[in-house]
Amino acid sequence: MAARPSARPGAEARLEHGAVPAALEPRGGSRPRRRRRDLLRVPAARRRRPQHAPPRHHTATGDPRQDRCRRPLGAVERHHPAGAVPGGARVTAPVIGLIGAGGIAQVHLPGWLSLGFEVVVHSLDGNAPELTGRLGGRVAASLDELLERADIVDVVTPTGAHRELVERAAAAGRHIVCEKPLALTAADAAAMIAACERAGVRLFPAHVVRYFPAYAALHEAVASGRVSAPAVQRFFRIGARPQTPWYLDRARSGGIAMDQMIHDFDQARWIVGEVEAVFATQSGDETTTSTTVQAMLRHRSGAITHVNGVWGAETLDFHTGFSAAGPGWLLEHDSLRHPILQLHGRADAGGPAYLPPVSAATSPYTAELADFAAAIRDGGPARVSADDGLHAVRIAAAVNRSLAQNAEVTVEETP
Repeated sequence: MAARPSARPGAEARLEHGAVPAALEPRGGSRPRRRRRDLLRVPAARRRRPQHAPPRHHTATGDPRQDRCRRPLGAVERHHPAGAVPGGARVTAPVIGLIGAGGIAQVHLPGWLSLGFEVVVHSLDGNAPELTGRLGGRVAASLDELLERADIVDVVTPTGAHRELVERAAAAGRHIVCEKPLALTAADAAAMIAACERAGVRLFPAHVVRYFPAYAALHEAVASGRVSAPAVQRFFRIGARPQTPWYLDRARSGGIAMDQMIHDFDQARWIVGEVEAVFATQSGDETTTSTTVQAMLRHRSGAITHVNGVWGAETLDFHTGFSAAGPGWLLEHDSLRHPILQLHGRADAGGPAYLPPVSAATSPYTAELADFAAAIRDGGPARVSADDGLHAVRIAAAVNRSLAQNAEVTVEETP
């Protein structure tokens, strides 16, 4: 999108490339970002406690599996290969069990490794040895072996397998990261959440767009009151049509609405609140050719969001963006034309191919995984919750129903 002329001279503000928006700063604002070693160090108070005693802020249940799964990351009893650190302390390295070796594994595996975690990988397609040989990590010969070795399980398989794998990991007492969408249906997503709650483990859906700086800055601008609540939002997401067959089978992937556009459905709800109804149209059939889906979301607040998703030619550059507008202001982002956030209008005084290319050092995927690990370690919330993942599935399912019925449909609040 081309940037519109400023509503008045000097009103344009930019979030410069590489700057960290307020939404990405550590919680508390003034507290400095922890160094990687700090993330993995066992607190001194816990080191002095006997190994058989559960941490003070957890309640022992008498069930070793339940008590183990309630331990924060720093309390696991595995040691990092780096060994001792100054003062005689040991650095623990919780083990990540990565299930799957496909597209998303290519960014999750280096992300976990760059954060200092050990990673074991298991994949039914036999691609784990090639993946770990190229990027690092070790291979688990079976799912049972992975669940035995891992402290956190990261599910990056085709969507149809998510529920079974999440329930297996929860039953083993492991915290879980699950690639979006959580499931193909709201009923399955709700069942996954319930299984994790019964087991006393955390479940985090990997809605990574919340960690892309421009999108995080839009949310922060609205949440902080720098701009008023948007009356209208527009999101677009354009990429090459996936070549892996399961993506093109709607029964296995949910189609473009459930697999690709769900990123922007989550953004729409994150920024202006619950979605009541949707209407969608489609051009082309993603099972055989390029396709475009246009979806209109009507929010409970009265705001309207338009979402455009494209799966196109193999040569199509990955391209995303948004515009959001309210009385007297417009916020825009275009990943190709101006890869920074641009603000036109009034703001409060004092305010500032299939996957996009990223590096492990600056990747939003790595920022997302670090946030999940910190939430498990500290017991606090992450930027995205399991309930957020459930709501995103509900919106995407409503879009698919609208496409099938060629009519406006309500977003169902129950599975």
